[in-house]
Amino acid sequence: MVKRREFLGLLTAVSGSYVLSACGGGGGGGGDGNGTSAGVTTSATSSSTSAASGTTSTTGTTGTTGTTGTTSATGSTGATQSNATSSGSKGNNGASNTSNTSNNDASGSALASADGTAIPPAASVIDNQAAVWTVVGGSVYRNGAKAGNTFSVSLLLWSGGVIYHQGTGGQFYGWSGSAWYACADPRLGGTSLDGTTIPGASRIIDRVGAIWTVANGVVLRNNAAVGVSSNVSLLLWYGGKLWCRAAAAQFYVCNDIDQWLPCADPRIPVAAASGMFHGINGHYDYRYTPAQVVSIMQNMGCSTYRVGVTDDPTELTAVVRLAQAFQAAGLTLFVVIQIGMRDANGALLASESAAYARGHSCGVTVAGALAPYGVVMYECGNELTRDPAIILDSTNAGTKAVDFSNANWPVMRGLMRGMMDGVKSAQPAAKCGINFCVADVGAADALWDGTQPNGTSGYPTVRWDMTTWHNYEIYGDIFDIGSDGSGPGFDLPTYCKARYGKPFLLTEWNTGPEMTVAYRADYISARYASYYQARKTKNIQSTMYYELDSGNTTYGVMIDGVVVNQTYSAFVSAVASHPDN
Repeated sequence: MVKRREFLGLLTAVSGSYVLSACGGGGGGGGDGNGTSAGVTTSATSSSTSAASGTTSTTGTTGTTGTTGTTSATGSTGATQSNATSSGSKGNNGASNTSNTSNNDASGSALASADGTAIPPAASVIDNQAAVWTVVGGSVYRNGAKAGNTFSVSLLLWSGGVIYHQGTGGQFYGWSGSAWYACADPRLGGTSLDGTTIPGASRIIDRVGAIWTVANGVVLRNNAAVGVSSNVSLLLWYGGKLWCRAAAAQFYVCNDIDQWLPCADPRIPVAAASGMFHGINGHYDYRYTPAQVVSIMQNMGCSTYRVGVTDDPTELTAVVRLAQAFQAAGLTLFVVIQIGMRDANGALLASESAAYARGHSCGVTVAGALAPYGVVMYECGNELTRDPAIILDSTNAGTKAVDFSNANWPVMRGLMRGMMDGVKSAQPAAKCGINFCVADVGAADALWDGTQPNGTSGYPTVRWDMTTWHNYEIYGDIFDIGSDGSGPGFDLPTYCKARYGKPFLLTEWNTGPEMTVAYRADYISARYASYYQARKTKNIQSTMYYELDSGNTTYGVMIDGVVVNQTYSAFVSAVASHPDN
């Protein structure tokens, strides 16, 4: 909520093609049998760029950003894959690469090998371009030149107009025309249906084509053990994640670094409490009076108003007046305690204990002032995981704890703990939320379990009453949001429902500031419907649009009391057509 326009402006390049979750480690131009090196695959219409290792480096626009422009992907070795609309790209190994459609070109098709031809037993394979493919010394060759960086290749396959190879570890890779991308054995079919289980099926194929099985109670991926598992009686593919049930019927979810974390069965529907689903953001220093804000809320059909405050007397006095007006009108004021991790001079707070003390003091002051006027919910911090002192690379999605600063982590943890403890010391029955952005489950898991980003454990846990999240279009669809390395998406609310067991609140959502009013109106209508549909199964308690008035048409639905027609109408219509019952 702080400097929203400037923040998102940094996430969109001049051409409108910067992808927040598109930067991980380096991916190679080929793949080995252990899945340690893979090329990159991307498409101008797909957000599922991935490598077997999950560590590709990608720039470009995904289908969920709403931006325009073509997309390209580059592995760390310099092997470059063109998108579906380009051709003639050239990797750093000097071999010319063709477009994604090269294998399906009709020219030379009369000479092509029969579908299903494989090496071995064949000595060579001819594709639709009459290129001759061979395997020499475990590496793949095309017309006598190495095709990408491959080794330990045990099989080359021509299937459906595409060249595939398999490493000794069982991982398959497809040839895009310029690079190798991780995939499943095409003879087995594609990704398993959501909800597939073992037993029930003999195997599960995930979105990067890895094959999951269970042997002697241990979970295997491509025949290698995944993390530490035992006594597994069920393996489940659900919401883009692998889950297992082990001893004592305990469920676990596999995170991005192959750890099995305790959780509930993700298939169990959880209905959120009604009464605060329709929400919107505002600010304490609007020119509207509290009575005018109440009237605007009632006219829109909204029940919940999110506003930030600190222990600054000017801010707190303004928010107390809002709380008084909201209490009289029967509306909900959702307060975000908006302090940061720095002192008055802009220096990072010195220690976890210093941060805790600052958070506690502010929490006590804010809750003490607002509790008499019906405020019962406090969001303890705003986008703290995205502070430059915490996120190591702001283009990372945040699905791994190592995305965050190990050195500065205790300061953030101390501030969050202090705010929550301070609020509850002044108002024991209050509910406290911790806020996350993008796909920051790596941060959420570390806080919840009391671990550091480096994996060490035994630190204070942060256990909140509400899971709150921000979801702007550039971050991706929250129900299919991309992981680090621009990897395959997963259903974030389902993950949070099963992992933390708390109500899920979208406390900020919108598209980008560069979008037209017409686009924004359409976006509101579409996203509102998807959020509403999930409220009774994924425990989504509230969606708070950002924002009421931005002073222009970048975000708000009105300017100085005058409605922005298309945006306002779309929002009000969405509220009216989705009863909060």
